[in-house]
Amino acid sequence: MPRGRGRGRVGALGGGGEEGAPLEAASPPSVPPRAERILLRGIFEIGRGSCDVVLSDRALRWCPILPERPAGDSKCDLKCKEELIELKDIFSVKLKRRCFVKQQGNGTLLGITLFICLKKEQNKLKDSTLDLINLSEDHCDIWFRQLESILAGFSNRPKSLKILLNPQSHKKEALHIYYEKVEPLLKLAGVSTDVTITEYEGHAVSLLKECELQGFDGVVCVGGDGSASEVAHALLLRAQESAGVEADQVLHPVRAQLPLGLIPAGSTNVLAHSLYGIPHVITATLHIILGHLQPVDVCTFSTSGKLLRFGFSAMFGFGGRTLALAEKYRWMSPNQRRDFAVIKALAQLKRVQGSPKSGCSDPWRTLQGQFLNVSIMAIPCLCSVAPRGLAPNTRLNNGSMALIIARNTTRPEFIKHLKRYASMKNQFSFPFVETYTVEEVKVCPRSSASGYNALEDAGLHELASETSFPWNVDGDLMEVASEVHVRLHPGLISLYGGSLEDMHDSSVTCNCL
Repeated sequence: MPRGRGRGRVGALGGGGEEGAPLEAASPPSVPPRAERILLRGIFEIGRGSCDVVLSDRALRWCPILPERPAGDSKCDLKCKEELIELKDIFSVKLKRRCFVKQQGNGTLLGITLFICLKKEQNKLKDSTLDLINLSEDHCDIWFRQLESILAGFSNRPKSLKILLNPQSHKKEALHIYYEKVEPLLKLAGVSTDVTITEYEGHAVSLLKECELQGFDGVVCVGGDGSASEVAHALLLRAQESAGVEADQVLHPVRAQLPLGLIPAGSTNVLAHSLYGIPHVITATLHIILGHLQPVDVCTFSTSGKLLRFGFSAMFGFGGRTLALAEKYRWMSPNQRRDFAVIKALAQLKRVQGSPKSGCSDPWRTLQGQFLNVSIMAIPCLCSVAPRGLAPNTRLNNGSMALIIARNTTRPEFIKHLKRYASMKNQFSFPFVETYTVEEVKVCPRSSASGYNALEDAGLHELASETSFPWNVDGDLMEVASEVHVRLHPGLISLYGGSLEDMHDSSVTCNCL
């Protein structure tokens, strides 16, 4: 049983969980398209009453066994209502025994305990239990073996995982989060793990380059957005090397060989929030255990034909300068550092002159002028400060990126635009904000050769090297001196996570190029 927290239990007759809440499995029951095949049928005590329990190839169903009553008795009909749990929502099964102090052997058999995944509000998942009480060793053994066989048949569920843990993430809580919340559930589900604690930035890349991954079904990162993006980058680099693709000339990259799981332990957790709908540790862990896989679009960032990195989102201009400032004050707490950097960047708000080129197909369209910020998002980028997402019209795998441009405007108007992200109002309904749906983007900062020095004008000489510009790529600082070419590659990596419904309606109109 996981340490440091309680686990909910499924009620029996009322179908209730904790505090009488209605039972709802992680996947709502639906009418099966074909007849279910009955595997076993027997009598178990569930809650405080005996029930007729039926195990099919899709679900476990039970109905209370009650004395005969007059026909039409509404109270009887209510109590006889059938309940069910779909087998895909069961992640472990154990024999339930009572052991006394100094008792020899395995203890007295009480029945079988099913460990199940329940869907709560706001996309949150919760682990719970259902006890099937029967004192017969033979009876329970038959059911236990059948249930174990069924669970072993879910091929997407990982049996062995490589865990990469960043102990420096956010408030240095990653170790506590993993060993107190994640590891107990993985052990309960029978998932073996190999844990490596990263020691410095870029450690995950070097580890995954040399590590033997043949015996693992997936890789899990415990950390923030920077850690998750670094591991995704490392997995994709390894896939290119395995396929014999030149790392510096990646025009058509191959997919990552192993799926990636994200356990949120950072300050913003944009990737986890976009993937699960909520940055919740137990929800993320259960998605991994149940083998819910989601293909996700990935971008390549390159300059002069050479690959810089893989990533999911990027900001140039205000977003890049803010991160560059924050990196200079690492001694502050994450929230203080972020707030200070935003305030200082707004106080020194300057335009960057350049010409983003974008398009879904030929010909390219060029936008020239002075820009406060350029955002390129392949995922919605949900987070606590932007509940609708930085790019609410983008999905995890819709085959396109959102290009969001904030042209030059006054500081008060730009602040109004930023504040809109924290509300349900349309953050793009400003005359200086333009949105596009694209597949490729080239960002070309104006160089001094054209008579304009973008570094000097934007006040970037304090934030970057003599000839480079700061980019914010998935929360990591990337400094580039010349044009950056961003390409989208649909479904390049699989992440553990469910297929979420559109969580927010949006009236934003994008101009598809």
